[in-house]
Amino acid sequence: MVRFDRVGLRYGSAGGQAGPEVLHDLGFTLPAGAFRWLLGPSGAGKTSVLRLMYLDIRPSRGELSVFDTDIGTAARGALPRLRRRIGVVFQDFRLLSHLSAFDNVALPLRLAGRPEGQIRADVTEMLRWVGLGRKHETRPPELSGGEQQRVAIARSVIGRPSLLLADEPTGNLDDVQAERLMQLFKELNRLGTTVVVATHNDALVARHPATALRLENGRLTGHD
Repeated sequence: MVRFDRVGLRYGSAGGQAGPEVLHDLGFTLPAGAFRWLLGPSGAGKTSVLRLMYLDIRPSRGELSVFDTDIGTAARGALPRLRRRIGVVFQDFRLLSHLSAFDNVALPLRLAGRPEGQIRADVTEMLRWVGLGRKHETRPPELSGGEQQRVAIARSVIGRPSLLLADEPTGNLDDVQAERLMQLFKELNRLGTTVVVATHNDALVARHPATALRLENGRLTGHD
């Protein structure tokens, strides 16, 4: 499903020149249906790896393949079709402040052309699952940080993505909600979704053992 082969990444600098390399010679494969932790200290490169996986950026060198497509050489017009198969939980939520919690979660289904009756049933059930069954009409500015995080998570999984990427998804959640979230991710994984979770939460990792990709200073130091 995802393959990194000697992937390196540089970001542009303020002067328009390429900056220093932030990812170095990454090589690993994610088979369909895998669950992986993405671990490492702050600044190790976890968010950059996720950005490559959800096709926000392209590698500076090496080969990145997602859904059997070479991302480095793929036409720009081919990327939106691939992105529709990927769910992403962002650290900064990226909710639309003028839409209700319900409409934020429903957005991916509406963009996919799902019938409104199905959308209402699916979104209602998902909001109930994440503990926001009474917040349908509430807009993001009126929600707490943890509640916004749960809306963002619900939106990322509502379409049953083939690949789910989560960047510190439990950072604003208490232990009970974090555990509930992990049960949701594990159920999606059981149903066939490939899941990658970047986290600093060592206790969560210990409670849910799985293969981990370990990064340090932009290099893959372990794959266990």
